[in-house]
Amino acid sequence: MLAETICSAAAVAGLGIAAITAYRKRFLSAARIAAYALVPLGLVMIGAVDWIAGTAFSPVAWAGFGVLGGAWLLFSSTRAVERRRAGRKETTGGAEQAAVAPAASSRAVAPKPQAGSAGQSGRPAGEDFSDIEAILKKHGI
Repeated sequence: MLAETICSAAAVAGLGIAAITAYRKRFLSAARIAAYALVPLGLVMIGAVDWIAGTAFSPVAWAGFGVLGGAWLLFSSTRAVERRRAGRKETTGGAEQAAVAPAASSRAVAPKPQAGSAGQSGRPAGEDFSDIEAILKKHGI
């Protein structure tokens, strides 16, 4: 009963502050303050405050929070171990190397054609994709 009274008083005070803000011609701020002020009132009206008060004094609820905390701790510790193992494989090289497309690796070491030979478009054959190659090299591809 006390929680509902406090939430209602907070809502009324917030709406009063919103009215003063609107009187000062700051309507956007006033609307935002009114929205925040109506949240506690809405929580009281849907019964969330009673549920929270009942949960706060329930030993079963606190045991449930403990179980959830333990599950989160277990999950996060297994993720940390998994990341640490993945980091070791990358630094030692491991038996498995990173997958590289065969065509991509052959293009990277393929010799460039000479600039003196002209293609069908009148431009040298080596310059057809030079701007694209420059972009790719810039991004490390």
